[in-house]
Amino acid sequence: MYNKFQEYLQKELAQIEADGLYKNERIIESPQGAEIMVKGKKCLNFCANNYLGLANNPELIEAAKKGLDARGFGMASVRFICGCQDLHKQLEQKIAEFFGTEDTILYAACFDANGGVFEPLLGPEDAIISDALNHASIIDGVRLCKAQRFRYANADMADLEAQLQAAKDCRFKLIVTDGVFSMDGNVCPLDKIYELAQKYDAMVMVDESHSAGVVGTTGRGVTERFNLRGEIEILTGTLGKAFGGAMGGFTTGKKEIIDMLRQRSRPYLFSNSMAPGLVAAGIRMFEMMSETNELQDKLHANTDYFIKEMVAKGFDCKPSESAICAVMLYDAPLSQKFAARMQDEGIFVTGFYYPVVPKGQARIRVQISAAHEKEHLDKCINAFVKIGQELGVIK
Repeated sequence: MYNKFQEYLQKELAQIEADGLYKNERIIESPQGAEIMVKGKKCLNFCANNYLGLANNPELIEAAKKGLDARGFGMASVRFICGCQDLHKQLEQKIAEFFGTEDTILYAACFDANGGVFEPLLGPEDAIISDALNHASIIDGVRLCKAQRFRYANADMADLEAQLQAAKDCRFKLIVTDGVFSMDGNVCPLDKIYELAQKYDAMVMVDESHSAGVVGTTGRGVTERFNLRGEIEILTGTLGKAFGGAMGGFTTGKKEIIDMLRQRSRPYLFSNSMAPGLVAAGIRMFEMMSETNELQDKLHANTDYFIKEMVAKGFDCKPSESAICAVMLYDAPLSQKFAARMQDEGIFVTGFYYPVVPKGQARIRVQISAAHEKEHLDKCINAFVKIGQELGVIK
């Protein structure tokens, strides 16, 4: 049987490559950081989610080592059997304090948090109203739930209101949105979403994966940005981006919601607990976030400078209030060629194209970090200008 299936896969893969959509992994030979080694050559990394530059932070590495020494390598169990240590409860409390919520539940990743949040809470008589550009993990989580599904155009409040009206007869209504949309870098209009939720008696869920640590004066995400700390029913997020760049996800919010997830959320009930070293580092990370705002301030300054300069040089960049700058190229093969030439110049970036973004919307997604210095930013901008002129993207 596999011979036939193998032939099918070979043809599909060949077509993907012919369409210019084949994804090749590039191997990093160093710790993650502003500067990395690729094929024995030093490059500046501008495509990691390492927003606060903590992925190779000495304090977090030391905390992880101490966690390993004190609590071992792995849990070898799920939480409700024998997979919960004091460290897990401490991290959950730290996350709740950071976001101003009532309780938190940990997952192996935010993909699991989003995959496990809807089905335990909502049924066929309920409604999920989801932004059209929400992350794949939210889409998959919604598919696992029997609630009725409504979708509104990205950040389009008129369409959201229309969908709320269409769902008016449903028992419970949950509006779901990314805090920052990862491909475009735009921040959701949470203040307007909240107003509509109040008007139509709906709850709100926000995925803070690309906004936590980044958006808001102190990096506490979109609820801080719109002065709604503690008002949103459900927040999900990750420890794999701004918060150290390792592994781990969470859902934080209203106490009863978190209690129900502990009872019925399948990724939580049937997956191993987070490793003690990761948990210990997470605890230290949230302590660091409360001690100083230096990293957030530097990240915001870096982002403002980079985007302003790129627009001034003539690049088509989507508006952004996050650390993401989408440099629009529109053509998939061009985005790959551009990224390859940038690597020749010592700049590590990635071309994004279908199915990661819609067809005809290919881009280079630049991600700024607090680990970047001004000379790093200038080198990246200069390389963009050189390659942009070479490939006819700018004059």
